[in-house]
Amino acid sequence: MLNALSQQPKNMIEKHYNISDYTDVESPCYVVSEKHLRANLSLIKSVVENAGVEIIMAFKAFALWKVFPIVREYISCSTASSLSEANLAVDEMKNLAHTYAPVYTDKEFDEIAKLSSHITFNSISQFEKYKNRLEVDGRKISAGLRINPEYSAVETDLYNPCAPGSRLGVTLGNLKKADITGIDGFHCHTLCESTSYELEKTLKIIEERFGEFLPKIKWLNMGGGHLMTRADYDTDHLISVLKAFKSRHPHLHIILEPGSAFAWQTGELVAEVQDIVENHGVRTAILDVSFACHMPDCLEMPYKPAILGEVEDRSTPYVYRMGGNSCLSGDFYSDWTFDHELKVGEKIVFMDMNHYTTVKTTMFNGITHPSIALRKMNGELELLRKYTYADYKSRMA
Repeated sequence: MLNALSQQPKNMIEKHYNISDYTDVESPCYVVSEKHLRANLSLIKSVVENAGVEIIMAFKAFALWKVFPIVREYISCSTASSLSEANLAVDEMKNLAHTYAPVYTDKEFDEIAKLSSHITFNSISQFEKYKNRLEVDGRKISAGLRINPEYSAVETDLYNPCAPGSRLGVTLGNLKKADITGIDGFHCHTLCESTSYELEKTLKIIEERFGEFLPKIKWLNMGGGHLMTRADYDTDHLISVLKAFKSRHPHLHIILEPGSAFAWQTGELVAEVQDIVENHGVRTAILDVSFACHMPDCLEMPYKPAILGEVEDRSTPYVYRMGGNSCLSGDFYSDWTFDHELKVGEKIVFMDMNHYTTVKTTMFNGITHPSIALRKMNGELELLRKYTYADYKSRMA
């Protein structure tokens, strides 16, 4: 089998963008592509069918429920990490949730149980506290335990669930001292926009460290971070890794719960230049969107998003910092180069602004929240949501 980097991968989705594609978009606005969403969903479904596993969608990365009728054509279940997400699973995915949260509260647990088919606990103490509340109207909820294999390929501490001292999951040392009677499955999460080769290493470590427990459980949830819709991801290798693991543990039902993979490169954030200022030779295009409020991962990760029409030639004089419209002094990112001088009123299109973006926005400062629109298969633009002052005010009281 050829390496995915040396061939045209099956998941290479041909995408061509032009600024003219956004002439009908009123800024600011997130634009979701139905075409690209369906392409991702088709690939994910093919992995399910070829590997014989279950793949469910993580709301923490993607929760635009107005497109869930499209999602349900390919995938039936989702994972929730809160009461609100569990409600969303039942309301809009039309199925009970696979629920995991770092901690459950007495006042919410019974309602979460009603909305869940699986509940995974972060600690032995949480399982002990709630294990007698896992039956609802005669329906038994499958109990899971999150394990921490103390290995992760994630290099950014903020996104590393297995860093020393992490609050997430039970380590092997603590698991060996526990009574796990009543636990049906294990859940682990070690990846973040990772490759199938990193998953393969994770599974080897799980078998080495937790192998004695695997015959005692019914299912293994491999968590998220499986970025199978990225162009250079080797889906053939992923399928072979999953099949090999299943052959070694044929009694286990295997679950993956990616988030980013569903919405990877399916949408953009359309902004507009409102002003251009210069200070000590630094030119800043101030936009009608905010990094802090509308693209928070850019500052948290951090990472620099691509802008449609940017060029790599740093010798041009058209170099700009992009500034957000909140009052935070750090609400900016540097630098982008263009082949022309930017003008007030010009559209700036930030690429790949759907996963972990639309779910993490805030209304800090009361600045206008971008609308959300769907570019349908026939090219029409459907406005899904336009935010108003009432949305901001209703959050305050």
